[in-house]
Amino acid sequence: MGSQESIPKDAPAQMHHYYSKFMRECPSGMLSLHEFKRLLDIPGTDPQVDLYIKRVFDIFDLNHDGFIDFLEFIAAINLVIRGKIDQKLKWYFKLYDADGNGCIDKKELLSIFSAIQAINGYTNMSAEEFTNMVFQKIDVNNDGELTLEEFINGVESDEDLMELISKSFDLSNVLKVIQNGRRNSV
Repeated sequence: MGSQESIPKDAPAQMHHYYSKFMRECPSGMLSLHEFKRLLDIPGTDPQVDLYIKRVFDIFDLNHDGFIDFLEFIAAINLVIRGKIDQKLKWYFKLYDADGNGCIDKKELLSIFSAIQAINGYTNMSAEEFTNMVFQKIDVNNDGELTLEEFINGVESDEDLMELISKSFDLSNVLKVIQNGRRNSV
């Protein structure tokens, strides 16, 4: 039998709460990309924002069937809210690696950070400055690409970069919208 020390005592109540919210927002039990965008109340006018939301959706859609079901939804909540830092960094890496080749290049990071800025207005530095700073700090072999190992080791060893990435790429706000319902009720 598995250990129950990692399961919170209020887990059944939380599960019921999440299930009720999920089914209220998505009665079919299957959340499509269109419904995901509508749920987040993000207008579909900026191509970079659309690309970012699609990447997030695709990563949450674990079985790649074009929908987020309740179990995939719970897995996403668990990762973002309770996940350990190395799990989150692996997830971030997957998000940034848009072409799925196992490396993040400057174009991919620039694209994702630009989209995030468009969504949440994070403007302490430009997308170009952020991208150049990340590569300068953690591209140890200067090949213009970050492997998963370089990314995790680099971010974990630099507190400022860890904080910056955690704040600017944090998806807990996205999940809070999903958990609590739409931002603007109609």
